[in-house]
Amino acid sequence: MLKLFWSGLRSSPAALGALLLLSNSALAQTTPEVSNIDTTESSSTSLVADPASDILQKIEQYNPIDLSQGGDEPLGQVNAVNQLRDVRPTDWAFQALQNLAQRHQCLLAYPDNTYRGNRAMTRYEFAAGLDACLEQIQRQLATLDTGVSARDMETLRRLQEEFAGELTILRRQVDALEVRTAELEANQFSTTTKLNGEVIFALADAFGDQEPASNIAGGENVQTSFGYRVRMNFDTSFTGKDRLRTRLQAVDVARLDRPTGTSMSRLAFDGDGGSAITLDRLDYRFPLSDTVRVNLGAAGFVADRFVPLLNPLFDSSENGAISRFGRYNPAVYRTAGDTAGIGFEITPSKQFRVDLGYFSSNSGSPIPKNGLFNGAHSALGQITVSPTENIDLAFTYVNSYAPGDDVNVTGTTGSRNAFRPFGSVATSGNHFGLQTSINFNQVTLSAWGGYVSAEAKDGPNEGNKADIWNWLVLLGVEDLGVEGDQLGFIFGMPPKLTDIDNGTSDPSTSLHFETLYRYPLSNNINITPGFMVITNPNHDDNNDTVWVGTVRTTFKF
Repeated sequence: MLKLFWSGLRSSPAALGALLLLSNSALAQTTPEVSNIDTTESSSTSLVADPASDILQKIEQYNPIDLSQGGDEPLGQVNAVNQLRDVRPTDWAFQALQNLAQRHQCLLAYPDNTYRGNRAMTRYEFAAGLDACLEQIQRQLATLDTGVSARDMETLRRLQEEFAGELTILRRQVDALEVRTAELEANQFSTTTKLNGEVIFALADAFGDQEPASNIAGGENVQTSFGYRVRMNFDTSFTGKDRLRTRLQAVDVARLDRPTGTSMSRLAFDGDGGSAITLDRLDYRFPLSDTVRVNLGAAGFVADRFVPLLNPLFDSSENGAISRFGRYNPAVYRTAGDTAGIGFEITPSKQFRVDLGYFSSNSGSPIPKNGLFNGAHSALGQITVSPTENIDLAFTYVNSYAPGDDVNVTGTTGSRNAFRPFGSVATSGNHFGLQTSINFNQVTLSAWGGYVSAEAKDGPNEGNKADIWNWLVLLGVEDLGVEGDQLGFIFGMPPKLTDIDNGTSDPSTSLHFETLYRYPLSNNINITPGFMVITNPNHDDNNDTVWVGTVRTTFKF
């Protein structure tokens, strides 16, 4: 079976030579008619026939040599080009192929559909051009789009006979090169590291009617701040299917929970690293099989590294919600353990997925109440179901434990009572979360509800239990004004202590209102003005409403 001309052109330099060296005579001169070709009509459609006796005299001028190869190697040694006599423009074979090319348009190698060449070429270069014409004429015979005259059939037969050896060798070389190329593409991979990064500039301020004092929320004396966050990700792959991510970070964005007296006012991208460059993230992921991927984390390893959060438009700190609460469900994704761990992504189908994870804080410390298993830690399991392409549902369960000096049940989100219901007492928790996301073309609706049953594990309150709830609804509209923009509305209740044994629950209810608009200045620069309003901060109606405004500019590279 003949190879397609373009396949030969990509794989064999001989084919390229045929195109470059058969040149301008198609335009510069008219090739004389070949008078010594039998034009008798023939009913045979075969392109290969027994050599005729008169052909032997004509092919002697090409000084035929032995082109056979020994052994079974497809790319065995062949005679050097300088040992072969070139095919010249004045030769019968050259002119015959050129006539075929003109009549059947089988060598249109240039953008203006011309076939150029008036120079001698090697027999292998000539054979590559002949092979292309044979393939084109075979297609014409198969489709019956264009008739092929008996004269052309006879010309092709004679050319095949004269260059049979070269054609055979070229085809074997093409086959071998294709096999080797496929093998290289399948197996060759060099270890590479790619750099990508982001920079955030943040202008922020908070407002309220009351000065924060004695843990009473307000914002009267909060000053306007301008901060930044820089992240540099170094992504390294060793096999092409794995990834080692090393992230360096420097951040100095105001934590508004301190001047306002409530963590409900925190920004999604805040941090007070004091401009120090720190190792913010170090994790490695690799496929265990076609349906299982493993994630190993040594620094900054938390659930959102691999678990579907079902908040696609707002879970990003650089381009999503402006508030910490608005990113994802704090009841299940902001639990104990934020340093090291392991996670498994199990995806038997597009409609069903299971995620398992274990997370630990202070895993590198060997002292009591620290280490991989004796410090703050949590174990997570999540089932995600996608009944249709635009609907996702997830149920999440987490079991957590934190020693007395490291308790943070809801990840510094919500009221102080919510993330430390028993104070600085060792606390365990059973966390439950239900998340959903529905996409309607440009509109995405997401929502979640979270519940935590916390239990004191030490001190006079040992065995006491507490209930903590939160919920949120998010609506995002993309490409509203220009391509790439996003308008968002967020409304919900931050984590609230609703019931506690032998203690006092939160007396009132805070509501979180947030709106933002992300505008793309370019493919790599976004600017996002936004503001949020927290009523009854810390779930206490004695506290005045807090207003937070920010302008976040994100640069990605």
